[in-house]
Amino acid sequence: MKKYSFIIALATMIGFSSCGDEFLTITPTASQEAGGDATEGAILSNLASCYQILLFDSYAANNYNSIVLMSDLRSDDIYKGGGDAGDQGQLYRLSQFTSTATELPSGLWNIYYSGISRCNNVIQACEKAKGVSEANLNQYKAEAHFLRAYYTHWLWKFWGNIPYFESDLPAPYMAKQYKVDEIYAKIIADVDFAIEGDKLPMRTTAANDGRITKAAAQMLKARVVMYQKDQSKYAEVLKDMVEIIKSGKYTLLGDFSAIWLESGEFCNESILESNQLPEGKTWASGWQGYGTNLPAFISPNNLVGQEPFIGGWGFGPVRTETYAIYEDADTRRAGSINKFEDGTYSARFQNTGLFMGKYAARKGYNPPPGDVDLNFSNNLRIFRYAEVLLNAAELMVIDGVAPIEGVTAQSCLDQIRTRAGVNSIPATTANIKLERRREFLGEGMRFWDLVRWGDTALLTENKPAFSSVRTWDEHCKYLPIPQSEIEKTEGEFKLVQNPGY
Repeated sequence: MKKYSFIIALATMIGFSSCGDEFLTITPTASQEAGGDATEGAILSNLASCYQILLFDSYAANNYNSIVLMSDLRSDDIYKGGGDAGDQGQLYRLSQFTSTATELPSGLWNIYYSGISRCNNVIQACEKAKGVSEANLNQYKAEAHFLRAYYTHWLWKFWGNIPYFESDLPAPYMAKQYKVDEIYAKIIADVDFAIEGDKLPMRTTAANDGRITKAAAQMLKARVVMYQKDQSKYAEVLKDMVEIIKSGKYTLLGDFSAIWLESGEFCNESILESNQLPEGKTWASGWQGYGTNLPAFISPNNLVGQEPFIGGWGFGPVRTETYAIYEDADTRRAGSINKFEDGTYSARFQNTGLFMGKYAARKGYNPPPGDVDLNFSNNLRIFRYAEVLLNAAELMVIDGVAPIEGVTAQSCLDQIRTRAGVNSIPATTANIKLERRREFLGEGMRFWDLVRWGDTALLTENKPAFSSVRTWDEHCKYLPIPQSEIEKTEGEFKLVQNPGY
């Protein structure tokens, strides 16, 4: 049964305001602007608006911009698909490493800068809190700092050298552009604030599913540190992973395929996920509602006779080589990839007959009325316990961090493979890398892993049969800064385009 969590309950009570196009001009509540005290209700109102951004990543600002799809399109796991190369041409350019400052998926920029501004409002409100217990206030601050770090880390990964701000901006509403390493330091400061002092529980109660936990903050720190390749913090991150393991709060779900069902939402493997509901989003406005468009986007066109799966638009077909990475007995293959026979759907651009299964469109997950293709209820699984285990294994084997508290790389890898129904293999560098690819297919992880491992040679290809001929260059790590944003800035705040564009 789909649950109405803390975030949705607050939204129902207070309403969510819409967001404009100017990402730097979002203002706090009227009482805060006037310098007044912030009640607990006002703080929670602002905090709920911060969480709302988690529900926007598939369609907002009238752009298709699922963070999962935007990440995987640059990997070696999927193609762009859809009607043809020009259907959502900015996504085809993304997949080919040929994005330009005027043709790229810029919705992510607007979404996550809105999130940063909203988080700043919460932090500001907490400084003027009145009648709020210290424990609650610390939790609200920690949640806001985490969410600011989470939204910033996506901007940092996609664009690198970005504007950043932690307080209200005076007119003309422009912010300083920071270097990649400076942004990394700010993200780490926020996640450390969220982790330290046990401001957050290791796991929430069922009534608070969807809220930030200490484990979620530790997982974000792991992703950021490992992507930055900050060796000085590897031991800290391994200690965090072991703390999550030893807490006993999370376990692998026995049935891999069940994770992705509605019944698998907020299961014992889930550390953080969005809470999508099949309602509220419309084609007319991309800044409201609770549903997600991703299932429609990635499911085959005109699918028939394959219930519980239903049809969609045919984007993101899985490559045949990706299907082949799984052993025959590996239950993750069927749980991650839907293989449909010719005649059961309409073949589209770059068709392989293989489609991403985790967030596939399923019957009953987008009931009418409403704009049903925008309002699927599939939650986005942001952090899973499986990532804890594979992070720990990688840190010990690939990065050479000494095992602690009896947790070994082999035991972590064995747990992952036992759940998948396959035999133990040695915990080597090659095997750990392959296991991450098998485990996280379709979750937006592969491209970022290849970049941080230095394995980007795998991204260069010559596949004219699939209209995919691409060359990797180091500047491709970052997207070009949207030209529309550069044109909004001037003087000391003039945005500088990323190298290579």
